[in-house]
Amino acid sequence: MDYKHKKQTTYIYTYACYEEERSLCALETRSLFGGESQTSILESHVKIDPIRSPFIKERISVIYEEESLQNLLKQVATLQIKDETFKVIFVKDGGPSNIEKVGFENRRAIEKEIGLHIHGVADILHPKRLFGVMVVNGRWVFGDYVKSESVWFRHQRKPHSYSTALNTRVARAVVNIGIPNPIGIKAIDPCCGIGTVLVEALSMGIDIVGSDKNPLILKGARENIAYFGLVGEVKLADIRDITNQYDVAIIDLPYNLCSVITPEEQTEMLRSARRFARKVVMVTVEPIDEILIKVGFVIIDRAVIKKGSFTREVIVCK
Repeated sequence: MDYKHKKQTTYIYTYACYEEERSLCALETRSLFGGESQTSILESHVKIDPIRSPFIKERISVIYEEESLQNLLKQVATLQIKDETFKVIFVKDGGPSNIEKVGFENRRAIEKEIGLHIHGVADILHPKRLFGVMVVNGRWVFGDYVKSESVWFRHQRKPHSYSTALNTRVARAVVNIGIPNPIGIKAIDPCCGIGTVLVEALSMGIDIVGSDKNPLILKGARENIAYFGLVGEVKLADIRDITNQYDVAIIDLPYNLCSVITPEEQTEMLRSARRFARKVVMVTVEPIDEILIKVGFVIIDRAVIKKGSFTREVIVCK
């Protein structure tokens, strides 16, 4: 590349979530970036692939930023693209005032004008490189653009499922909450059920294994993983019998009519998790704070997921 990087690249992310997911989205954002935004835009020096999150729409890696479009054009004119075709995209998620300032009809014109200032070959249909331009908090920014893909949506079409399992969108967010940085992390889903969490984690390249004490559902979990071309270990094991050590455990506590567990059994399960994992993300439909504290966990953060009258909690513990 012909431009000089700043010491710390600024990344601008745009977000979208349903109202009932705001709490979960905020927890995922805090986990990935160490903070959250009150708008649909988040700026950070942390680089996250947008495909990881069900809520991130796109990312701009900022190359230039200026107070006016004219000044930005002068900067862009110094950029030379060799051996790559390109396309410029105007990102319109800058908030109502920014959309109003730019004007809908002007966006295509701005894309074209910026493209004409770049020393390179434009290709609208099949560009090798995408650039984004955006107005953020009163300033114009330009940089490499990446749009997210809804991988989690494709995972909805798995061969086996059951009604009480997490949906794939929530499962993907829960994985990010538990494992914001996968490098060097060994994780486990010790109540993996049909493998919804495993599929999301494995699709992100996370080192995770699954286990469950119900032999009837393990075949379905393995087939779900294989269906998407993924490879993962799934064993028959009770959470109370796990002896290996893990950095993170993601536990969606059983709660359907076939998985009724007493408070004593919950206590045993969580005490076991305390023993084999340094960090635990619990998904529960009933209050378990008292048990978590009783077995020695410290609650770090939490979120609430609502769907109609049905509520789940996601609790991060260490």
